[in-house]
Amino acid sequence: MRQMRDTDPGASSGPRDRQGHPHRWLAGSGAGSQVHGSPAVVRQEKVFARAGLALPRSTLGQWVGVCGVRLQPLVDALRTELLGHDVLHADETPVQMLDPGKKITHRAYLWAYCPTSYEAVRGGVYDFAPSRAGEHVRAFLQDWSGKLVCDDYSGYKASFGAGVTEIGCMAHARRKFYDLHTNHKSQLAEQALTFIGLLYDIEREAAPLACDDRRRIRQEKARPVTEALHTWMSAQRQKVPEGSAIAKALDYSLKRWVALTRYLDDGEVPIDNNWVESQIRPWAIGRSNWLFAGSLRAGRRAAAVMSLVRSAQLNGLDPHAYLKDVLQRLPTQRDSAIGELLPHRWRPPPAPKQIQTQHQEGFASRLQIRGLAKLGSFTLATLVH
Repeated sequence: MRQMRDTDPGASSGPRDRQGHPHRWLAGSGAGSQVHGSPAVVRQEKVFARAGLALPRSTLGQWVGVCGVRLQPLVDALRTELLGHDVLHADETPVQMLDPGKKITHRAYLWAYCPTSYEAVRGGVYDFAPSRAGEHVRAFLQDWSGKLVCDDYSGYKASFGAGVTEIGCMAHARRKFYDLHTNHKSQLAEQALTFIGLLYDIEREAAPLACDDRRRIRQEKARPVTEALHTWMSAQRQKVPEGSAIAKALDYSLKRWVALTRYLDDGEVPIDNNWVESQIRPWAIGRSNWLFAGSLRAGRRAAAVMSLVRSAQLNGLDPHAYLKDVLQRLPTQRDSAIGELLPHRWRPPPAPKQIQTQHQEGFASRLQIRGLAKLGSFTLATLVH
């Protein structure tokens, strides 16, 4: 079975650059594609073999581990920046992890945190943990006391008792009724979906607006709809059989009503948690390639690399170009300036003039040779012109 391999930076071997670092494969097809769900290490091994380069998968796995270690300070800086926002999304997804002692896998979890889509900062941090326990949320958030958009999983509850404000996810509430309507053609579920559909119509109108205008639109248009929806739900709940599927769907919303409607009073708060769910999707895709993490350490290093890969993508960057540059610059970057290398601030370095001149001269020479060989009387100036 394929796995994200456990790695030891001190044991890394194979091609290295002049500074003694693993070959720039770290920033190319290896770190970027293996973690992002493209060819896994086992496939990369075959790619190199076809090119006549014998690189065992253990070495490639070690290089990915080295990459994770060297990028960790940048991930830590990204986490610090995220915790400076008042509103965050959170979500989690299961990942199988190998228990080295028992040679079997058990369920670990990958947690994702990111600012809302309303923020100018595009980025997120993945946190790999051995379980789904709420202690991992607290360890990541620490003394952060903002507004957390999440589903109703109990692991978040401890944070709500420690100063974090719960923001419910309307998409999860909608899903309860959607499943009922799709599977059983429930007319009550269809009515609930009509109400919630109106709320999303208003959100589409409000989304591109400034924060204060978004809040105004919600107060003027969405609040009357939520009040009508709550009245309707409360009335229907008295009529439906206890323990029925529609009763459970109604209870889900009614018991979380305050959290579900907090978005009405704050233009910075989204209506649902869909933004972070789209950020966690690459891990779901990746599971079909690597199947399980080789250890807790391997999972954490993969999470570090992918935090930057995904953040680079959200900022419209080429992950290969970004990782290649920051891996070269990190060793000499001042701690106080490490934030300059975060994906939403990074700028590609300008090409040195000398290198450009050498490249142009080399290109001109090649043109001249080809011109003399193929075009006879045509001069180099003619070719360039």
